[in-house]
Amino acid sequence: MRRLFFILMALTGVLTMSAQSIYDFTVKDDAGQDVSLSDYKGKVLLIVNTATRCGFTPQYKELEALYEKYHSEGLEILDFPCNQFGQQAPGSIQEIHEFCTANFAIRFPQFDKIEVNGANESPLYTWLKAQKGFGGFDVGDPRGKMMDGMLRKQDADYDKKSDIKWNFTKFLVSRDGRVLKRYEPTEQMTDIEADICMEVNPVLSCIMARHSVRKYLDKPVEHKLLETVALAGINAPSAMNRQNWAVRIIEDQQVMADVKGMCRNSPNLICVCAPADGRFDLDAGLMGQNMMLAAQSLGLGTCIQTGPVRFLTTDEKAKAFRDCLDIPEGYKLLYVIAIGYPDEAPSAKPRDAAKVKYILQK
Repeated sequence: MRRLFFILMALTGVLTMSAQSIYDFTVKDDAGQDVSLSDYKGKVLLIVNTATRCGFTPQYKELEALYEKYHSEGLEILDFPCNQFGQQAPGSIQEIHEFCTANFAIRFPQFDKIEVNGANESPLYTWLKAQKGFGGFDVGDPRGKMMDGMLRKQDADYDKKSDIKWNFTKFLVSRDGRVLKRYEPTEQMTDIEADICMEVNPVLSCIMARHSVRKYLDKPVEHKLLETVALAGINAPSAMNRQNWAVRIIEDQQVMADVKGMCRNSPNLICVCAPADGRFDLDAGLMGQNMMLAAQSLGLGTCIQTGPVRFLTTDEKAKAFRDCLDIPEGYKLLYVIAIGYPDEAPSAKPRDAAKVKYILQK
C-alpha cells in the first residue's frame, strides 16, 4: 500500500509538471462537476483560496466589488475554499456557498473545497506555486508583521518555501494564461485592482505583455498583417505632421537569407529610416513603438535593434539588402525591427518604479 501511495504521488507530480499552461487543468465546481480551465481562455483570472471564518473573510466583499466592476471587461474570480489554515473553512461546499451568498452576495464562481499544500494538494496549486513563489510579507504593515511573526514561530524558515501561507492568497493570470503576480492576504486590494486594470484594459495589457522576442518560428508573416502593422506605424505622431520617415518591410526570403543571422533569424524585417541630420529620430522612434504594439496585439513578436545597422549599411555581404531598400537621399537607416511568430514566451524584466517622481502640489 505504501509503495502504491508513492507511485501515485510520483504520477501526480509528472502530470502536473507536464501541464504546459493553466488551461491544461481540470477542477471540480461546487456541484462536483468537472470544469476545464480552458473554458476561461481569453479571460483575466484572479484565483484565490478562501475561508469563511477567517480574519480576512471580509475580503469577500472587496472581491465581489472587483467582480462587479470588471467582469464585463473580462475578469473572472475563481474561488477555491480551503480548510487547511486554522480549520477556518468548515462545512460542505454547499454550506460555504450559502454563507457567502447570504453575507456577501457573491456572484463569482466557487469551486469545490481543495487543499493547496501537502500530499493531497490540488495539481493546479502545485503549478501555480511553481510559477510564483512566496515573495514575503510587508513587515512595515501591521498585518504583514503579525502574519510574519505568527508563521515564523511555527517555522523559522517558512519564507524560504513556496507554500501557500494563509487564506486569501491570490494569483493574477493574464488573458494568455501567464501567472503575473502572487498576492499574500495582507496586500491592499487597491494595489490588486491597479494590476487588474492593467490587464482588462486591452491597450494597457498589450503594453504590459510586449517583451522582446529573440526566437521565431520559420514562418513568414502574412502580407495583410504586415500592412496592418505598417498602418499603425504611420499613424504615430510626428512634428508638424511632417512624417519624416521611410519604412521598408522585407518579405523577400532571398533578401532575408543574407541578413537573418544579424536579425534574430526572424522571417521578416522592418527597416525604419529617418533624416540623416537626426532631427526627427524621435518621430521615427514613436513609429517603432506603434508598430511593435500593433504586432503584439496580432500575436506577433518583435525585437527592435540598432546593433545590425552598421553591418547592414556597410558590409559587402549586405549589398543586395541595401540595394533593395532604396533609402531616400539624405536619409539613414535608423533601426530595424525583427518581426515574426514567436518561438518563445519571454518573461517580463524588472522595471524600476523609482525612476518616476511625482511633483505634488505643496
